[in-house]
Amino acid sequence: MTSATNKADDTIARSVTHAMFTIERVYDASPARVFRAFSDEEAHHRWFVTEEGWDVIEYNHDFRVGGREGGRFSQDGKVFYFNDTLYQDIVPDNRIVFAYTMDRDDTRISASVATVELKPEGDGKTRLKFTEQGAFLDGFDKAEFREEGWQGLLEKLAVEITEHA
Repeated sequence: MTSATNKADDTIARSVTHAMFTIERVYDASPARVFRAFSDEEAHHRWFVTEEGWDVIEYNHDFRVGGREGGRFSQDGKVFYFNDTLYQDIVPDNRIVFAYTMDRDDTRISASVATVELKPEGDGKTRLKFTEQGAFLDGFDKAEFREEGWQGLLEKLAVEITEHA
């Protein structure tokens, strides 16, 4: 992946904005089915990695405690975004905890810890609770952008679960 360093640069006003957000959704699928959309590489690639208008330059998926996931993406072939994820805790069909950083070219823009909780919700449904605690750096990224991004991803997850049951 990348090793952004955010080198000394007197032209950048240094700041850290700490934020936390939670998104809850109910899916018409069992916790095992929702979990599989995270753990199965092909399913994960369909809803999490591919996005219209974005080129995926590289991506890897090592879904296990201590495993790394990440990739490099671009909309225009000029500016590249990097994601580097480290899985901290995985309880099948119940919980996923991961830490991840996001970089834009050689600049670290955020570092976060995220938790996905899966709970049965009667009649074969699952309540997913996604919580992210982030440090958004130097004004390059914002919690609002990240929350909006995750809202879209969790909508794509609903499509994945429905279309590939």
